[in-house]
Amino acid sequence: MKSHFKADLSKEKQLTPLLDYYYKNRLKHCSFERVDDLKLQKAGVDLILTDQRNHSNYYVDEKAQLDYVNECLPTFAFELFYRKNGKIQEGWFLDESKKTHFYALVTSIFSDEEDVFTSCNITFVNREKLTAHLSQKGLTRNFLREISLVHKNLHGKMELKELHPKKEGYLFFSTQNKAEKPINLILKLDFLEKIRVVKRLV
Repeated sequence: MKSHFKADLSKEKQLTPLLDYYYKNRLKHCSFERVDDLKLQKAGVDLILTDQRNHSNYYVDEKAQLDYVNECLPTFAFELFYRKNGKIQEGWFLDESKKTHFYALVTSIFSDEEDVFTSCNITFVNREKLTAHLSQKGLTRNFLREISLVHKNLHGKMELKELHPKKEGYLFFSTQNKAEKPINLILKLDFLEKIRVVKRLV
């Protein structure tokens, strides 16, 4: 097993021009600025959107399905935990220190030739609304923390009584095939649209 962190960073840079093209052409009433500050990036901010109508700023964390180029997945993985240097760390979805207002989920990424990306879908998820909806269903941050850590050595899919596994989502433990051994909450994109916590940009 090995980490694909550096390769993913390279792919993310190659994906950026396509994302910026969509932002420039599809974001109504908003300007955007890419964040270079490493401290802010670690706080879950890749992009700052400014609403020109009221000059409000929104912090966006871009999450791209770069392991699945030229595929259309109906789901997205929200990271609960991962391992670094043998220690369990809180993932970006549970980490309350993150400043993120919106996740930009980049899916259905297509490439005509290696590392040249030609199209993708971008779905903005309101972090606060999604967290609130899950909490109403009993999937609070504390519950997700506890159930993930209790089963941290499990590998594979784990259904939750709070979610319909085929229509809404489930937990997935990648303890055997990935270096970071992530524990993810897998949510259906259709489910996110149904509960009105997203806006599809493209």
